[in-house]
Amino acid sequence: MKIIKLNSAALKHLPGEVIVPAYDRSEIKTGIIHFGPGAFHRAHQAYYTDKILQKDGMKGWGICDVGLLHSDKKIINTLKDQDGLYTLLTAEHDGSLKARITGSIVGYIFAPENPGAVTDKIAGPDTRLITLTITEGGYNFDSNTGDFRMNEPLIQWDLSHPDEPRTVFGYLTWGLKLRKDKGIQGLTIQSCDNIQKNGNLLKKMLLEFVREAEPALEDWICEHVTFPNSMVDRITPRTTQTDIDRLKSVYGIEDKWPVVCEPFIQWITEDKYSNGRPEWESVGVKFVNDVAPYEKMKIRLLNAGHSLLGFTGALYGYTYIHETVHDQLFAALLRKFMDTEVTPVLDEVPDIDLDKYKDSLIERFGNHNIRDQVARICLQSSAKIPKFLIPTIRDQLSAGGPVMISALITAAWCRFAEGIDEPGKRYEVEDDMKDILIEKAFLSRRDNLAFLRIESIFGDLINSEPFTEAYTFSLNSIYSKGIAETVRIILKNTK
Repeated sequence: MKIIKLNSAALKHLPGEVIVPAYDRSEIKTGIIHFGPGAFHRAHQAYYTDKILQKDGMKGWGICDVGLLHSDKKIINTLKDQDGLYTLLTAEHDGSLKARITGSIVGYIFAPENPGAVTDKIAGPDTRLITLTITEGGYNFDSNTGDFRMNEPLIQWDLSHPDEPRTVFGYLTWGLKLRKDKGIQGLTIQSCDNIQKNGNLLKKMLLEFVREAEPALEDWICEHVTFPNSMVDRITPRTTQTDIDRLKSVYGIEDKWPVVCEPFIQWITEDKYSNGRPEWESVGVKFVNDVAPYEKMKIRLLNAGHSLLGFTGALYGYTYIHETVHDQLFAALLRKFMDTEVTPVLDEVPDIDLDKYKDSLIERFGNHNIRDQVARICLQSSAKIPKFLIPTIRDQLSAGGPVMISALITAAWCRFAEGIDEPGKRYEVEDDMKDILIEKAFLSRRDNLAFLRIESIFGDLINSEPFTEAYTFSLNSIYSKGIAETVRIILKNTK
């Protein structure tokens, strides 16, 4: 088989079963700037946009990817080398792969090397929409106070070096100021991260920064910029060398950074766009008046369920999420958590059958062809758990409801933070707060509540006797009996 290096010239030489862009990419303008060029963005928003670019009148909606972090340099360079093209590999449940060359990314900037190019792009008249996948921790949000963390070193840098920003808030503020000064129409800034009311949060965080950095800009933003809330969903594991090699052996394509994803995809968003938008509804995006019920459903069932499988599976010694959910013990725990602790505190979700939705989650988690690693699910949990799990705990405590499984998840996280599974294999704890997580995890061996004293994560949960009792029971049981036996005990003793 002849191996073809992926770039624009290669498109006409690829195998017939590979879907390629059915439009002239040289005619596409970048109407969208995207911060965070990771796998999820390329499996989700860029995929939807690739599909609409085939339609008449959509040529102004190409994407310019911006890498903010030094770790983004590799993906930006890969996109440059491949003319913005990459392979989207859909991993079907039957083990087969479907390949699609995605062409919606037609621009790319590595911000640390050229910050002015980013702010100029924001201020450009062609730019009408800015989207973000910067992870839950990227919003600089204090989960206890609800305030912007103004004293963070990078934020302080942006305040004193406005023309050399290092955070998304600095780039947005300076770019929007340039836009305002040039008299250019406003735009839309849309979060595509797993945060409930993500648009509202993004607006709040940005305006708190703007009040400090450029207070005269606040009124203009409030009048000319919109921040729609949205819910996004598609399981997208880390790309591995095995994925790269498999693409080469099956399709003869040499792609330095393909993206693997599941067949399922969903995007539900408010239709609040101040300067036009792509016709995403024509390719399956659902526009609604209120996205909050869908967000809460997805974050508390799927994302928190993923964390449950990640921590328990990691401790037991599993490598992949599908291994954990195919273990009937952990699958039963997941279902009971969703049924007894999450579902009772959800809002009514229009047009969604929650039982069928939960069934579909277990099926999706069990897709062995995805090979989603428990390590990916567990990384950066200090940013995830306050948004995915703790709101459910607080709602149940307020209602006098059960928190036993939520406490078990939290205890499993504490034990996970020791960095060694029950069979004795060591692993890296990947988290911006890993030093304090590891310290408090080991202290918990003699002071069971040490982990819960991380106030920036848990707030005042340590003052809840029902929760601390359930947590202490699970933690001591994990220490003495292991995760599997602890799960059996809890399943046996919870209704």
